[in-house]
Amino acid sequence: MIERLIHKHPELRKQDLWIFGYASLLWNPGFRHREVLPARIYGYHRALCVRSWIHRGTRQRPGLVFGLDAGGSCIGRGFRVDRAHRKKVLDYLMKRELATGVYKPQVINVHMGGYKRIALAFVVRRNHHQYVRGLSVEHEAEIVRAGRGPSGANRDYVLNTVKELERLGVRDRRLSRLKTLLESTGGVGDRA
Repeated sequence: MIERLIHKHPELRKQDLWIFGYASLLWNPGFRHREVLPARIYGYHRALCVRSWIHRGTRQRPGLVFGLDAGGSCIGRGFRVDRAHRKKVLDYLMKRELATGVYKPQVINVHMGGYKRIALAFVVRRNHHQYVRGLSVEHEAEIVRAGRGPSGANRDYVLNTVKELERLGVRDRRLSRLKTLLESTGGVGDRA
């Protein structure tokens, strides 16, 4: 699937591959990369809009994870992958990001280091049954506190992401409120 997408973009085949990270890739990319730059995209925003039962929850008690949703802009990081490592990295990302089909790989314009480049990103599918929107921040906190899956506590995932965004200088009022709610409850996310 990803290889077909890259094949449609000859410029991606001829150069190193850039991957746009906006949530757990910020603090746990899990793949070999040569360079990392602060990056911004337009047309998508980061939202806690995906029910997770693979990594941060279970079918009985799904957690919530971030997705790139339509509209706005998003600050994250661009990861440069050498051509020599592209296949291995793409195989890894397919297993990590495409396990349930809630994300679709997409080639997007990314602004990094004063230049506009193209990169691979994983965008949420709004018509997928895991997609959710319209939750209050208090309801998000309730779900996140209770979520735990094979990759660990949902609370840790959200707090690690917010911490990395703060390092990038991202100040988001909603995420700050969510962080406050999650930190005020201690290790509640540990019960499952």
